[in-house]
Amino acid sequence: MARQLIRFYTTQNPKPQAGILQDDGIIRFIAAFDQPDTETGETLVMDNVKLLTPLPAVPSKIIAVGLNYAKHIQEMKHQEVPDDPVLFLKAPSAIVACGAPIIGRPEWGQIDYEGEIAVVIGKPCKDCTEERALDYVLGYTLANDVTARTLQRQDKQWGRAKNFDTFCPVGPALLLNEGQDPALLALETFVDGQQVQQAMASDMRFSIPFLVSYISRIMTLNPGDVILTGTPEGVGPLRHGQVVRISSPLIGVLENPYQLVGETAHAG
Repeated sequence: MARQLIRFYTTQNPKPQAGILQDDGIIRFIAAFDQPDTETGETLVMDNVKLLTPLPAVPSKIIAVGLNYAKHIQEMKHQEVPDDPVLFLKAPSAIVACGAPIIGRPEWGQIDYEGEIAVVIGKPCKDCTEERALDYVLGYTLANDVTARTLQRQDKQWGRAKNFDTFCPVGPALLLNEGQDPALLALETFVDGQQVQQAMASDMRFSIPFLVSYISRIMTLNPGDVILTGTPEGVGPLRHGQVVRISSPLIGVLENPYQLVGETAHAG
């Protein structure tokens, strides 16, 4: 059975700790996040912890993939379907953990959620083949590629719109890559309990092995680097106070509230 790794702290011990999460909500402690086979014998109930991001370290880069689901291309009204993956970078400083607020400002205009499956790299990867690509994957988690849509359209590029602080929630757990087929990973997104997105990784135009190989031929992938594999159709704007829940049966639920701050944040 695939294992879920988490990083967390408690009110009694603010130092980051690591563990394996069981189906019954019990955490089995491990010596370190990068040592999943070193259980200490200590356990804790999940309800008593505060989650951190399930990443072994701050990534050197986050590589995001745009337009990787056919129906999302249609809803974004793109006239041409790209022949190759559309790549852009998100700043590691945008990362927040499950439970942390996504922060927006009125002057940024429309802020959209984008639920995604994320890939975490486990060892240096350069010019790897598609057939060997999964050998370099540590595991899989969930992400929200939050986007300032008004600014994206205004700028006609994605650098500013994708990179505000808090615009990359990641979590809640890391599903270890232990031989499972990533095409079978499922994704659902809910806003205030209403389902807005649903997809399988098999729906992607460019598969996870293809993306890892393709990106490794452009830049070296380092341990801890994150690849956001694209969002399916159903993206939309957030309003102050709404909660985004991105879920996958094998990974868990990534949940973050949206907070609009500023002088006119709560008008209307």
